[in-house]
Amino acid sequence: MPNKRPITSEDLLKIANVGEPQLAPCNSKFVFVKTTIDEDQEYRSHLYFQRFDDSSSVQWTFGKVRDHSPRLSPDGKKLAFVSNRSGKSQIWVMSTEGGEPQQLTENKNGASHPVWSPCGSQLLYKTSLKIDKDESIFDKEEKNEEKKKSEPLVINRLKYKSDGAGFHNETYQQLALIDVNTKEITELTSGRYTYEPSSWSPNGKYIALSANMTEDADFQIVSDLYLLNVKTKELTLLTDHNGVYFNPSWSPDGNYIACFGNEREFLGATINQIYIIDITTKQKKCITETWDVHITDAAISDMRSGHPNPGPVWSKDGKTLYFSASENGNTSLYAIDEHNEITSIFAEEGHVFGYAFDEEREFAIIGLSDASNPGDLYKIVVGEKKKIRLTNVNEDFLSAVHLSIPEPLTAKASDGWEVHGWIMKPYNFEEGKKYPMVLEIHGGPHAMYANSFFHELQLLAAQGYVVLYTNPRGSHGYGQKFVNACRGDYGGKDYEDLMSAVDYALENLDYIDENRLGVTGGSYGGFMTNWIVSHTHRFKAAVTQRSISNWTSFYGVSDIGYFFTKWEIGACFQDDPEKLWYHSPLRYVKNVETPLLILHGENDYRCPIEQAEQLYIALKHQKKDTMFVRFPESNHELSRSGPPHLRIERLNHIVNWFNEKL
Repeated sequence: MPNKRPITSEDLLKIANVGEPQLAPCNSKFVFVKTTIDEDQEYRSHLYFQRFDDSSSVQWTFGKVRDHSPRLSPDGKKLAFVSNRSGKSQIWVMSTEGGEPQQLTENKNGASHPVWSPCGSQLLYKTSLKIDKDESIFDKEEKNEEKKKSEPLVINRLKYKSDGAGFHNETYQQLALIDVNTKEITELTSGRYTYEPSSWSPNGKYIALSANMTEDADFQIVSDLYLLNVKTKELTLLTDHNGVYFNPSWSPDGNYIACFGNEREFLGATINQIYIIDITTKQKKCITETWDVHITDAAISDMRSGHPNPGPVWSKDGKTLYFSASENGNTSLYAIDEHNEITSIFAEEGHVFGYAFDEEREFAIIGLSDASNPGDLYKIVVGEKKKIRLTNVNEDFLSAVHLSIPEPLTAKASDGWEVHGWIMKPYNFEEGKKYPMVLEIHGGPHAMYANSFFHELQLLAAQGYVVLYTNPRGSHGYGQKFVNACRGDYGGKDYEDLMSAVDYALENLDYIDENRLGVTGGSYGGFMTNWIVSHTHRFKAAVTQRSISNWTSFYGVSDIGYFFTKWEIGACFQDDPEKLWYHSPLRYVKNVETPLLILHGENDYRCPIEQAEQLYIALKHQKKDTMFVRFPESNHELSRSGPPHLRIERLNHIVNWFNEKL
């Protein structure tokens, strides 16, 4: 019998997240962000300070606020960060010696992404402007702004909305500088383009940034790198409109830029590489082309969303780059030298979700999660294989609850391809007893289940279920051929991979009751849940979340539909609507016999709620066993960053459905 209690859906409120570690120039202390959910069930994020010779951290900011994106000045005397304490998110600055934070920006639509100039006198940042409203970078936030009357939205662009951001309203992200002492603002960019700031050249004369400035930007899904001359505002193109490039990082001598990216050879299924660009000649070279591993973090979890990637980090002598990559269910830290030799810096089982190196590149702070810990910060020394714990933010919670530790498994599909996954035993597991099993399917599909903490999976195990989750073809972490293999074949070999994993579990694990199987997943996982219940009756209960049921309508209603259907299904609505319909679960809805719970967010622009509406009506009209739950104020990220009370409601609906049907 376990001597700890089972985890509950309400435990979501007890779990803290840490991230965004920033090292002080003296290398003796660091700053990080800690996010919690307060008694009002609202997210709160604060900045914490800690010395390496002290196991306890000191809270630096307080209040019912969201403070994030901490950036220490080059001399370590000031800390810039983003906060909503004045209303909209703005940039604030405080002394590292103590004292109250001082508001720096007052931009009308807020400000974000602060980047210190090398001299420490200015901050680069970005803000949004509504071009059709003639908004200026100098317009200030209106306090106690009166509610305006509604007005029609005039749309002329192809891409006019985004999940999370909503309708664009001719809004574009622009860059500016602000003097830290005088608060004088300098406009850097303008026009109908969105710019992403990244890094300053060592001499402070140039800024590397990313943008899509092609003639038909909505039709060309690219992201180019540019150099911006700080004095003249002139932009110089570094890449060639043929790919997606991001996180540019200057070499110590200022002669090169390293970046992540890909040339879209396999469109959205292309693994990321590392490129080096010669500033003088503009020559671009891929230095990881022989390494069949996805650069950057592809791991997913319901405990964190959108954690910023620090980008490639140069060694002090400019001969080595440090970076994260995703392989075989782990996100780890690596180095590549001047001879393109790649070595592991930290490669334990787990999910490295953040990192920061000291100036000498002798050690790093990493954010690390695994199946038994939502995440903490650790110190690692380059060249050594050990880690030193720096934080233990969930110590009380983890000491009280029982966790099911996933056991890896590898199944073989009918064509011999291997499918990697994990199995979790239920709470209070007893040998000789039979248990129901739930198959979980991740979204993307170009993402990766990993050795990372997953509250939903732990909750199902605590409720008495065996939990099976895998990375079928289409997932990251197993090479370019594997991640590309589902394109044009949704519901084909990817479906067979999942069924092969279920078959393997049933054949090799005698504690699973084959007559009590459930299945659930979100986004692509929701599509696949719909596909499964319309193609087999082996599952006795299913929960489809933020799903896709009809590719023909998805093309026109999703924020990515107009290009995603061509990229992933292999057809455009105008050219081959039959193929889109062939891969649509709605086409096969008459075959559904499995009781199906449909969960969807009202504000989901990625997989709009009409996908759920179509599916529900088609099932209900046939008097099938189904229920539809609509979540207000919720977009595609409900399970990861949605309103906490609705995240709990979502989990309770999943558990109650499986408990009733299985």
